[in-house]
Amino acid sequence: MLNHGAHDHAHGLVDPAIVRSHAGVRAVSISLAVLGATAGAQVVVYVLSGSVALLADLIHNFGDALTAVPLGIAFFLRSRRGERLAGLAVVLAIFVSACVALVETIQRLVHPQHLSHLWVLAGAGLIGFAGNEVAAVVRLRAGRRLESPALVADGQHARIDGLVSLGVVASAGAVALGGRIADPLIGLAITLVILRITWQAWHTVRA
Repeated sequence: MLNHGAHDHAHGLVDPAIVRSHAGVRAVSISLAVLGATAGAQVVVYVLSGSVALLADLIHNFGDALTAVPLGIAFFLRSRRGERLAGLAVVLAIFVSACVALVETIQRLVHPQHLSHLWVLAGAGLIGFAGNEVAAVVRLRAGRRLESPALVADGQHARIDGLVSLGVVASAGAVALGGRIADPLIGLAITLVILRITWQAWHTVRA
């Protein structure tokens, strides 16, 4: 009877790797949904306002959402090596988004455009901040609990992105005060911040 009891208890155990996998996939899925919704809302505002600062921000938010895919696959497969490769994919996605934003910013510096719907634009920046902060909290908590450097790096990335989204709010305010050139200049500043995030994320994943 004692042996039978021990046998039943063994069947009640859950493989820690499976628990970690489920927790990782859940965290990635939630952050993916949040960032996807955030970027989608910003696309609508960009079409209305034409702000390059907002464009830089929403490109980055779309990139953030997509980086969750390889990371989620790595957790699903319970692959530590896959997590590391996903971390490198995160770094690459951040860098690509910086390059795209830089090209758009240069075009707007050469060919300035009038911005409209400034209040809506400022609202989009606040939406970006809120969405990134929620994603950052989800990723950081799960990354630390699961001891996943890639997920922690992605969470830090999202948190800084939230601050970058506030740059869009600043852009709307500056243009409202008459600084037409402020939008591409702030877009350039956001691009530089993205490049800095790229460097920090690279060091986190390497470590």
